[in-house]
Order: sequence, then structure tokens, then C-alpha cells
Amino acid sequence: MSITGRTGATPPDPTRVRPYGDTLDDGQVQLSFSLPLPYSPEATEAARLLVKKMGMLDPRVYHAKDLGHGYTFFIVYARCAASVDATQIVVPKIEGDRMSKKEVDALIAERIGRPLVILGATTGTDAHTVGIDAILNMKGFDGEKGLESYHGFETHNLGAQVANEDLVAKAVELRADALLVSQVVTQKDSHKITLGQLIDMLEAEGLRQRMVVVCGGPRISHELALELGYDAGFGPGTRANDVGAFVARQVIERGLA
Repeated sequence: MSITGRTGATPPDPTRVRPYGDTLDDGQVQLSFSLPLPYSPEATEAARLLVKKMGMLDPRVYHAKDLGHGYTFFIVYARCAASVDATQIVVPKIEGDRMSKKEVDALIAERIGRPLVILGATTGTDAHTVGIDAILNMKGFDGEKGLESYHGFETHNLGAQVANEDLVAKAVELRADALLVSQVVTQKDSHKITLGQLIDMLEAEGLRQRMVVVCGGPRISHELALELGYDAGFGPGTRANDVGAFVARQVIERGLA
């Protein structure tokens, strides 16, 4: 990875990276949280002491707001003494150059010769479809049309609150090449539970290795997806061509066509 400083400034040391506030390497951070204490000078001091016990230096409460019912919200500034060596960081990433819609369609036409069947759904009790719609629906996201507009995909958007059992049954019925699962609700790690159960079902039915399975959502990383048994994980900012290119490459590399 490449880390550079601002023009004319002393280049930062990538082996000792700390937060930046007013001046380079000052360690300044802003923390926000709520405490189950009624608004009072004592609650403010509790917030300051809590941040100090986190190992932060010189904590200062800049804002406190009464939330009612015995709760108070705080914004605290402090200095972080810790640093990280950014040169030693290795993060699993999806490999491959970014492809345009036209390039994805051409790859599928040349190497596969038929549209790939892709099913998408927001599973479990999750009722949020903004993510799955951004990738699959014709209107797409941020000027990029969804996979429904691609010649290389036969796209089925099953919508929200789809039970894992129903998604698996539909995948069998339509002979899906790929499954795209969206998870937005993450309280108490419910997304991990739901995503893990789907992989367990696919493995139990002997289907897991016969299709590409990816997941996405605001708290989904590629690393987490791999840990849960998925082929890839896509987080915020993902476009349809990112998912389409990955699916097409996987189908070709694994000989699934």
C-alpha cells in the first residue's frame, strides 16, 4: 500500500500511523456514545473517566445532551497514544480489474455462451431491499444500471424477508448459477446467523459447489464473507458491474457453465 502526506508537509511514517486532528500525528479522536445516566455534571464526569479508562489521553467532554428516561448522549475529544504499522496490514480483497457493463456482457458471451441465472434476495426477517435493488434492478445505483439490464444475466429479484429454505428451493427450480444475498439488519449479529444458515443448507443439499454464492450489506466485508463460507462479500459503494464481473469470472474459473 502507498501512504503519502500532503504537499509540502513532512511525509507520515507508515509504520507508526495515528489519528490526525489539528496536526500530523497528534492522535486526536472524537468519540460519541450514550450512557444510562441522567443528564448531570456527574454523568459528564463519568463519560470523561470512561474514555480515560479506554487508554485515551486528555479526554474532554465537548457536548452532552439529555436523551430523557435517564440517558445522556456525549461527544468526547481525546488523544490516542496507540499506533499501527500500516505496512504490515494484509486485507483479503476481491482480485481482478474492474470491468464495465459492456465488458462483462462480452466476457459472458465469448466464454460462456448463455445468460447466467442469478437470484437475489434479502433473507430472514430483513425487510430492507435498497441494497439488492441497487445491484439487480434496471435502475441500478449512482448512474450504473443493475444486472437486469445486462444481456449476460437472467436476473430474478425475490425481494425481502425471503426464508433461506425458499431461496434454496427457487435456486434449484431455476438452476441458478449464482446467489446474491443482502443483509442490512445486523443487531446482535443476526446477519451472520442468517448467512451461515444458508451456507449450511446449500452444503447439506450438495449445492454449495455448484454455484457462486455472494453476500452484501453495510457491515459485510470480503473477509467476513469468506469466513462464513461465501465466495465474496461486497460492502457499501458496490456497483452492479463489480458483482457481475466477479460472478462471470468465478463461473469460468470453476468450470460451472
